[in-house]
Amino acid sequence: MTISEKPAHLRPLQRLLIIHGGLVLLLGCVAGFGFLFYLIGAIELWPIPGRIDYQLPGTDKAWRMSHLEGVLNGFLLWILAAVLPALALPHKSARRVVFLLIITAWLFPVASLFDAFFENSRGLRFAEPATNLIPFFMFYVGVLSVMWAAAEVVVVTWKRRE
Repeated sequence: MTISEKPAHLRPLQRLLIIHGGLVLLLGCVAGFGFLFYLIGAIELWPIPGRIDYQLPGTDKAWRMSHLEGVLNGFLLWILAAVLPALALPHKSARRVVFLLIITAWLFPVASLFDAFFENSRGLRFAEPATNLIPFFMFYVGVLSVMWAAAEVVVVTWKRRE
């Protein structure tokens, strides 16, 4: 199989990546509205009438991060969909890499929202409160997933003789 060939067995995986990439991107956009509302200290969208004076919890950094996590991870899934044929992975490896990166793409932005909504919940270390432990484990699984996917791509490509 050459890089220019687009095997039919990859099309469902590419479709899955495009769908999940779009959904994760939309999650990032919704978090972007949260970031906007946090910055202006109210919930309002022109030209929709009305305004709710409410300061969302969190910090500038937490909202920015949750917004960017969704946007970047969504785009990365789309990029993977585009380059998947060029990786020339066997079907089992391609499928595993796709699912590992979809898992990662969802876990990171959702875990980042915990920091935006709950105090002391960045998930950087194993510590109370429970709202910190949830993102900690989400990040932990996400990091292991992305490392596994990267290692699999490298090892399978390294072993391939063309």
